[in-house]
Amino acid sequence: MTKPNQQVCLPLFGKQVLSLEQVAASAGQRRFLSIHEYQSVNLLNSYGVPTPKGVAAKSPKEAVEAFNKVSAGKGAVIKAQVLAGGRGKGKFSNGLQGGVHVVKTAEDAEKLAGQMIGSSLITKQTGAGGRVCNAVMLAELRQPSHEYYIAVLNDRASQGVVLVASNQGGMNIEEVAAKDPNAIITTPIPLATGLTKGAALDVAKKLGFSSDKATNEAADIFINLYKIFKEKDATQIEINPLAETTDGAVLCMDAKFGFDDNAEFRQQDVFQLRDVSQEEPSEVEAQKAGLNFIKLDGNIGCLVNGAGLAMATMDVLSLHGGQPANFLDVGGGATPETVKKAFEILLADPKVKSIFINIFGGIMRCDYIAEGVIKATKELGLTVPLVVRLKGTKEVEAKEMIRQSGLKIIPFDGLDDAAERAVQLASS
Repeated sequence: MTKPNQQVCLPLFGKQVLSLEQVAASAGQRRFLSIHEYQSVNLLNSYGVPTPKGVAAKSPKEAVEAFNKVSAGKGAVIKAQVLAGGRGKGKFSNGLQGGVHVVKTAEDAEKLAGQMIGSSLITKQTGAGGRVCNAVMLAELRQPSHEYYIAVLNDRASQGVVLVASNQGGMNIEEVAAKDPNAIITTPIPLATGLTKGAALDVAKKLGFSSDKATNEAADIFINLYKIFKEKDATQIEINPLAETTDGAVLCMDAKFGFDDNAEFRQQDVFQLRDVSQEEPSEVEAQKAGLNFIKLDGNIGCLVNGAGLAMATMDVLSLHGGQPANFLDVGGGATPETVKKAFEILLADPKVKSIFINIFGGIMRCDYIAEGVIKATKELGLTVPLVVRLKGTKEVEAKEMIRQSGLKIIPFDGLDDAAERAVQLASS
């Protein structure tokens, strides 16, 4: 699932692209927390939001037990629990097609759980490596008569929270917006009043539920979704689809949550749900060291200070025909030890063929960077070519330290020349 009006991207001179969300998240240590569907179901239910009954299973045996709890003799839906959209159309590393299946018997549930758990699911959002499936969810079968899209989001245009709704649910919302903009209903939610029953009913009526009962149930769901959004410091709640079932109930059939990392100190119950197995290991390691890191697909390792300088560095590398292997901002408080850790993370990527250090010493001292570079080069037995550009505070001292080290560190004063050399070394 995707978020409307949330994916503004910054194109670089080459093929590399970073979203504003990635850059903003990097500046804030990590991306907004996402949780699994079964965890979302539990959270929704705790606020009185109705969903099909769902039970998580982390082994084939548990899948049998979960099936028996939800099937009621009608079968169930088994869903791979990975943090990525497009699960239904995905493919597992072992060849199994699809991360969502209808199962009629406990034996079928057991078999599919055995194929899913422990394998990686590859979807349009995961990249070629996919994401490991450590659990499945068994959900009761409920038949939708109509599907809707509902989201509560922070909106840049209005600088506030909005309720986004469409009666064309179960689809990519960007495609709906492109083909029929009138199908998207966007309702600002005033901070002072929150989402009132009147406003919620107005949206529900526009969506066209089949009865007054269903319209009222939908309005109550909208109100409770906003309550979760506010009380849990969410950045997004997306329900796709919200379904009116053939028996007249209104249910959240699938859910995607995002939570503000800055609120972790007061949302510890939510952040305990974090599943680091769904994240890039190098990014998790970087977070532990207080480094702002995003892995990319190129072969030039970048170490810089400041998100803006990081973007500029990747731009100039791309301009010279190179591809950055990462976005790594050591920030203004880096120490020789954190610089060494940054090197370890960069060198763990076998695709890195050269490293480019580009530091502007304002708050950051260049001599700290130099000390860390020298220490890392010696202790890690660095064999990858290293290009260094240091400007600003303690620049002279830093350059002298590098000169006296006797190590094969290639210094530059100009950004353009340094980037061009880093690209050449990565290509040789």
